[in-house]
Amino acid sequence: MIKARVTVTLKNGVLDPQGKAIEGALGSLGFEGVHQIRQGKVFDLELDTSDRAKAEEDLKAMCEKLLANTVIENYSIALL
Repeated sequence: MIKARVTVTLKNGVLDPQGKAIEGALGSLGFEGVHQIRQGKVFDLELDTSDRAKAEEDLKAMCEKLLANTVIENYSIALL
């Protein structure tokens, strides 16, 4: 079994209203000097294989087809 973590973030230049809202909320809570917050999502997966190359190939396909909107999002894969 292989464990993996996929991190999906918005590409640079894509507006991030949720990140902006978090930035404002942190300021309201007294956390000054925090800027350029970008939000994203993390997926932790377990794959029933011991073949790391196949796992990476499958994870890339998952990201391209479902986990990430590759028009506006980047993704990174880490095998754990």
